[in-house]
Amino acid sequence: MPAAPSASRAVLLIQTAFIGDVILATALLERLHHTEPGTPVDFLVRKGNEGLLKNHPHVRQVLIWDKKKDKYPGLWQLLQHIRGAGYDRVITLQRFASTGFLTAFSGARERVGFDKNPFSFRFTRVVPHVIGAGVHEVSRNLHLLDPAAELPLTPPRLYPTPADEAAAAQAAGAAHGGPYVCIAPTSVWFTKQFPQQQWVKLLRALPPHYPVFLIGGPPDVAGCAQLLTDSGRAGVVNLAGKLSLLASAALMRGAVLNYVNDSAPMHLCSAQGAPTCAVYCSTVPYFGFGPLSPFSRVVELAAELECRPCGLHGYRKCPLGHFHCAHGIETSQLLAALVEAEVAAG
Repeated sequence: MPAAPSASRAVLLIQTAFIGDVILATALLERLHHTEPGTPVDFLVRKGNEGLLKNHPHVRQVLIWDKKKDKYPGLWQLLQHIRGAGYDRVITLQRFASTGFLTAFSGARERVGFDKNPFSFRFTRVVPHVIGAGVHEVSRNLHLLDPAAELPLTPPRLYPTPADEAAAAQAAGAAHGGPYVCIAPTSVWFTKQFPQQQWVKLLRALPPHYPVFLIGGPPDVAGCAQLLTDSGRAGVVNLAGKLSLLASAALMRGAVLNYVNDSAPMHLCSAQGAPTCAVYCSTVPYFGFGPLSPFSRVVELAAELECRPCGLHGYRKCPLGHFHCAHGIETSQLLAALVEAEVAAG
């Protein structure tokens, strides 16, 4: 049994970007728990993402930065807190100046981050950050712990609370204990989002014996309601805005298949090992943000387009106006993934 660590051994992980980024960063919590059991690990996130780490067994404390309401005063207060905590290691997973600033001046013995961070000159260890080459973001992040390690990729993991599990079970009650399908139809970025009419085609084509749950946050309620109406399909339940992120993850874990965009719900699936069909429009898995579930299928336009991918993240509209990378995907491609998931589930 390892000796109880002193406070000076504590580690701070920093990831204040979006939901999906925080989910993928949880792979470091799993790796640290495996390699350094008992080491205290704190996690800094932006306000709104702290629910992902609620009662996480490998996190001692969640620090929160309100980037919208109190950005720069809050940053200074965080720095004072971090310096006072006396962390042994501070690791930033981001390439932005703000989190680089916190890391560089944290006072930690080890200050680790990517070479593209503007404050990397103040880090004690710098790791190259390369997008592409088929390297997954989780692997890029894990190299912050040990650049030389060539271990199997540690998947991210979330831990729904008993309350989250109960909420998911109650929601799944509409399936009466039978198999069901989840669809997370929205994305912050237009060019990452499979178009509404394409989701309508899928809903109308899905086998009628499957209840379908539409997943999303409060901003997605109206869009999911419109999708339900436009499909005219019976057995569709709009759960957007009704479940926490962890409860949504628990619900998706029990699905026969989850249809998602290249967006946060895909990473929720990865963190639960939930069967996934990821629809890629303007982006490509080659960037390193693909699904990691044991059963994962990627659906994308079969033909190559000179304009695809048009960017690393996404745009608010198609730069060329046609959005063929999304409209050219056939419903049959999505249905084929369901058949494979059914076979895999036995």
